[in-house]
Amino acid sequence: MEKQRQKEKLNNVVSFIPNGDYYFNKALKAMDKDQMDKAYKYMKRAAELSPDDAHVLMQFGILEMDAQNFEKAYELIHTAYSLDPSEPEHVFFLAEISGCIGMVRDAQKYAEMYLQMEPDGMYVVEAEEILEFLQYEEEEMEHIDEEDSEKLIAQEKARRLMENGQFDEAIEVLEQLIETFPDLWPAYNNLSLAYFYVGETEQARALLNNVLRESLGNLHALCNLAVIAYYEKNESELSALVEMLKKINPYDWENRYKLGATLALIGEYEVAYKWLQSMKRKGFPGDAGFYFWLAQSAYFSGHIEEGKAAWKLLVEMDPTKDGYEPWLNASEEHDESLENNREFIIEKISSKYSTHRMFGFFLLSKSAYKQEIIAHPKLIDLSKYSGIEKLCLAYALQHQFTNDNDTEKYFVRSMEVAEELYKSLNPITLEVQYLFQMWFVLSERALKNDYPFKNVKALAAAVEYMFFSTINSKKVTKKHYAEKYNISVSTLTKYVEELIHYLPFD
Repeated sequence: MEKQRQKEKLNNVVSFIPNGDYYFNKALKAMDKDQMDKAYKYMKRAAELSPDDAHVLMQFGILEMDAQNFEKAYELIHTAYSLDPSEPEHVFFLAEISGCIGMVRDAQKYAEMYLQMEPDGMYVVEAEEILEFLQYEEEEMEHIDEEDSEKLIAQEKARRLMENGQFDEAIEVLEQLIETFPDLWPAYNNLSLAYFYVGETEQARALLNNVLRESLGNLHALCNLAVIAYYEKNESELSALVEMLKKINPYDWENRYKLGATLALIGEYEVAYKWLQSMKRKGFPGDAGFYFWLAQSAYFSGHIEEGKAAWKLLVEMDPTKDGYEPWLNASEEHDESLENNREFIIEKISSKYSTHRMFGFFLLSKSAYKQEIIAHPKLIDLSKYSGIEKLCLAYALQHQFTNDNDTEKYFVRSMEVAEELYKSLNPITLEVQYLFQMWFVLSERALKNDYPFKNVKALAAAVEYMFFSTINSKKVTKKHYAEKYNISVSTLTKYVEELIHYLPFD
């Protein structure tokens, strides 16, 4: 019964994944302190975790509008209104954002609707100003017709769903959009990526090939095919596509951005840098993605200082990226290390064995490929992980554990043992991996039995002794490892005996 209780407790560990309310309240506190960068970050996360909360979407939409990201703001505010059309605030801001993107008729309609709903409301003056402005400028202003409005709303909604990992929902939106507008090639391109992310690779390829038949040389379709070939490790197809992409000389900014970002993703840094750097003078305030790819392509194509400068700009926009530079720990002397072996890490976190996945997440915490792997929607699936595995993933994502309960407290100590071993043995090579794999087998079994991991250094010493003594028992002594970790031989012996109980003999 006790073991079952502990198993259930671990499988229900979700405290390291705060909900939308948690981030929403943090965003409000940041706004009160005028820390708008933090407020944006927290509100974005709140919207991701609460995609059906109209109030959260509304507030995030206002922040996007303040940042002049009008199309994204429109989709958020329109969704909030759809979820709760009786809320006057939603109606007013829908009027305001409609005016910002030139949808004059909608702006007028919603401003009038707001005044009817709340004739003495807090936004009455602003709503009347919207109507006055529209009346004065009606003949001069260009506006989007109903058809363009429908395209805009659907594409922005699909984009946000994909950002949140809701690919099935995005597919439904995009399929309906294509049915209505069969020549809307951007929708096909986005739909192909959504299919790829849910594992329907052949369907994704078929869509892209159809785009290329109907829209010859469509750059976005070629780029998406290259991304699929890269992730599928189809070297021959990727090589042919790269050669084709290198010959393209796009004039407009959107295509330059797409080409540069794609080439940077697949490791063609020099050409990627050429296109992204050509756009730098224009400036991309608020576009963290642009500076991410510029920094990566610049650094790895030899423009090191420019890469660092671009990353600095990225961190100013998104402070959470601080310390995640893609070139960290990627120096030449560590080229053979498993923590910087992308394929090895993916193999481990995709393993059918839980302890392999735990080890994979530990490697991920040290890897220069951390952001790329986390960003790929097919590689991380919380629904498939046990409680301990979720804790390991949270650790890799640098979650700040509270130690409010024994489960988290003991887990943190077990990871401190892994860190001691890493300090002693890094980089992790093919030979050393088995020591770490042994530790995660031991720690998983120990955690399920509420083992407290009291003496971190002694446990690390015990693991090293146990591992290396099995390889060469004649030359390995307890005295050596006791001295290495500054503990007594008797203490080492005590912890070896404790760990032996968690070896998988059964």
